Amino acid sequence: MSNENFIDYVKIFFRSGKGGSGSAHLARNAQTPKGGPDGGDGGRGGHVILRGNAQLWTLLHLKYTKHVYAGNGESGSKNQCFGKDGTDVYVDVPLGTIVKNAETSEQETEILYDKQEVILFKGGRGGQGNVHFKSATRQTPRFCQPGEDGTEAWKIMELKILADVGLVGFPNAGKSTFISVVSNARPKIANYPFTTLKPNLGMVQYRDNRSFVVADIPGIIEGASEGKGLGLRFLRHIERNAVLLFLVPVDSENINKEYHILLHELQQYNPELLDKKRILTISKCDLLPVEELEKIKQELKLDVPLLFISSHTQMGITQIKDELWKLLNTTATV
Repeated sequence: MSNENFIDYVKIFFRSGKGGSGSAHLARNAQTPKGGPDGGDGGRGGHVILRGNAQLWTLLHLKYTKHVYAGNGESGSKNQCFGKDGTDVYVDVPLGTIVKNAETSEQETEILYDKQEVILFKGGRGGQGNVHFKSATRQTPRFCQPGEDGTEAWKIMELKILADVGLVGFPNAGKSTFISVVSNARPKIANYPFTTLKPNLGMVQYRDNRSFVVADIPGIIEGASEGKGLGLRFLRHIERNAVLLFLVPVDSENINKEYHILLHELQQYNPELLDKKRILTISKCDLLPVEELEKIKQELKLDVPLLFISSHTQMGITQIKDELWKLLNTTATV
């Protein structure tokens, strides 16, 4: 999945179908020139239905869709014939998609599993035909019930990536290089900030044909929770990850400080993120001799697993896969 094709935000105007009107028809033929009411009911309007599709990874297919309309119900007719229901519209979305009210930003629903269906807007009810209004004192009602209008509104759809492991780190921490080494992902890699402008997903092959998914989230900077840098746009992707893998380069001026800045940004965005299992990984360890790495290990007094890796030399890659697999199998997916 290329960066250009990853779309995780769309705003769409939805409208469900109007219900069909009932019929006020009176039976008239050679045998019954003054027959009673025989008007049928109108059909209901079409629903707008969201449907989970495990084959989709992005909202790209909805990028240029600004309006979605369901079909209107047809009117009832004579001989108590019901009108046809309006055509339902199905909108396929990737798993992890949430729907928000465009005015209040309040979350209204979410899609979490394949083929899950949620009626976003119900179609209007069809009107009743005049046959329903016949009584002993009103034997020839010449009126019927109109169909209900459909409902309409702007909705925001956002995608929160459903990955097992989320990579958290400042720009140039080595996240893209790491995910390219441990998985099948091929992100853009270069030596300047914000090389990664879209999340990348990689499937990590583990022992005995087992696997798990890692998400490379665009680099966080101090103040990201307030919208600085790439800001809030990508922090939401971390909410779905079961395990957070923090990457701090070994040549950082202050590894401990950098790690705690990252923690602070996550806490400011959503305090529940700190409840997730996490690992601190020191990257680019091929830049220092073993003695220096041991010294750093002694200085860092943290309450999380600490691993040293080098994506270029493959140092610690097998060990980190083992640690991630162990955490994933002792942590319930959020």
